[in-house]
Amino acid sequence: MNKTKIIATVGPGCDSKKELQKLVDVGVVCFRINLSHGTGESKKKCFDLVRSLKMSTGYRPTILADLAGPKIRIARLDTPIEIKKGDKIEISSEKKGPGVIPVSKGVKFRKVNSGAGILIDDGRISLEVKKRSTDHTIVCHVLEDGLIKSKKGVNFPGVELDVPVLTDQDQKDLVLSLSNGADWIALSFVRSYSDYELISSKIKDLGYNVPVIAKIEKWEAVNDVENIIDTFDAVMVARGDLGVELPLERVPLIQKRVIEKANESGKPVIIATQILDSMIERTTPTRAEVSDIANAIIDGADALMVTGETAIGKHPKKVISVLRRVIEETETSRLDSGGQAQEVSEKINTARAISQAACTVARVQKIDILVTMTHSGSTARMAARYRPSARIIAMTPFKQTCHMLNIIWGVTPIVVSEYSSSDEIPEVAISSLRDMGFFDKGKKFVITGGVPVGVPGTTNYLSVLRLR
Repeated sequence: MNKTKIIATVGPGCDSKKELQKLVDVGVVCFRINLSHGTGESKKKCFDLVRSLKMSTGYRPTILADLAGPKIRIARLDTPIEIKKGDKIEISSEKKGPGVIPVSKGVKFRKVNSGAGILIDDGRISLEVKKRSTDHTIVCHVLEDGLIKSKKGVNFPGVELDVPVLTDQDQKDLVLSLSNGADWIALSFVRSYSDYELISSKIKDLGYNVPVIAKIEKWEAVNDVENIIDTFDAVMVARGDLGVELPLERVPLIQKRVIEKANESGKPVIIATQILDSMIERTTPTRAEVSDIANAIIDGADALMVTGETAIGKHPKKVISVLRRVIEETETSRLDSGGQAQEVSEKINTARAISQAACTVARVQKIDILVTMTHSGSTARMAARYRPSARIIAMTPFKQTCHMLNIIWGVTPIVVSEYSSSDEIPEVAISSLRDMGFFDKGKKFVITGGVPVGVPGTTNYLSVLRLR
C-alpha cells in the first residue's frame, strides 16, 4: 500500500459515480472539488458524488474544497479579443468596450506602476504597463500577442494588489462546502500567515472545525512561507500560478524548501499542478514527469494532487494507475534505505519525543504496525513526520478526524469505539486490528497516544503489545 497519498480533481473527465469509484479503486483517497467553476447546483453535485463513494476501509474518500480565492480573471466576453504585439490596450475593472480588456470587478490598481509586467493565461500573453489612468484602469503595451478569452487568469508578478482574502463568491462557496461535508478547505492565493485568522474565524462562526490548507502560489507567500507553514494546518505547492508569479527556474527550489519546512513543522504538504500533464491527452507519461514525481516523494511530500489530468483528461484511471506505480516503486527503494527520519532536536517536546521513540522501536524491533490512538489527529501526524517503514494505523472515535487524516503520509485512519481511559486502549486496539484482518496470534505492534484521553497534543504513552 502506497504511503504517499493521491488526490484527484473532480471534473467533466470523471463526473459520474462509476468513473470516480474506478479512481478510488486504483488509489485515490481524496477528491479536490474546484470551486472556481460551475454553479452552486453543479458544485453540490460534486460533493454528493464523492460522499457516495467507498474506499476499501469502508469509509468515503476525503473531500478537499478548493476556494477560488482573489484571482484576477478576464471578465465574461461575448467573443474572444485578439491582441497583437505592439498594440496599445486598456485593462479595466470598471468599464468595457473597444480596446478594453475587462477584468474582475472591484480590483484596484493603485500600486501598479509604469513598467510593471502583466501575464495572461498562465503567461501565454504578456503586457507592460505604460500608465495608470485611474485606480481601476491601466494602459498597457502588448509584448506577446494572443487571443484573450473569458475567465483566463491575469497575474501581476511582484505587484501587491488591493484584493480581499475571501471574495463574496468564496464566502458563499465556503458555506456550501462546509454544509456538504468538506474535510479540508484550501485557500487560494494566500499572501500572509495572517490570512489564516480570517478564514478560520469564518469557519468557526459557521459552527465548524475544519482545517485549512494554504496554497503557495504568490510571491508574497514565498516571502512569508515559514510563518504560513507554522500558522496554517497544511500547505500546498500550487506550481501553476507559482510558475507565473515567479521565474520558472525558482519553482523547483521553492518546492523543496516548502517540503523541508513543512516536514520540520509536522505539517502535511501537497504538491499540485502538472504532475502528469502530458497524460491529459496521452496514455503514457514523459520521463521528466516520472522523475519529478519521484523527487517530490523522496523530498517528503505527503500527497500528490492531479488537476486537469482527471478533471478534463481523456484517461483519468490510467493517470492514477501510473501515479500509484511510480509512488510504490520510489517508496520501496526509499523505505528500504531507512526512510527519512528527522534528527532529535534539543528543543523537542514530550509528544514529539514519544512519537519518534515509537517509530524507532518499530524499526529496531522490525514491527510493521504502529497504532496511534488519537482524537484530534495530532498523534498520527507526529508519527508520520518521522516517515517510519511501519504502517501507521490511526484509531479515532471521530469520523471527521478519520476523513482528515486520509491525506497524511503513511496513515490508514479507522473509526473505533469511544474510549475514555488508558485502561481501555489495549482492548480497543486489539479488537480493531482483528477486524482489519491483522490477526496473527503473538504478532507485535507498537501503540502510542495521549493520557489523559481526548486532550490534543498530549502524546505521552508508548507500549509494545501482542495480538492475542
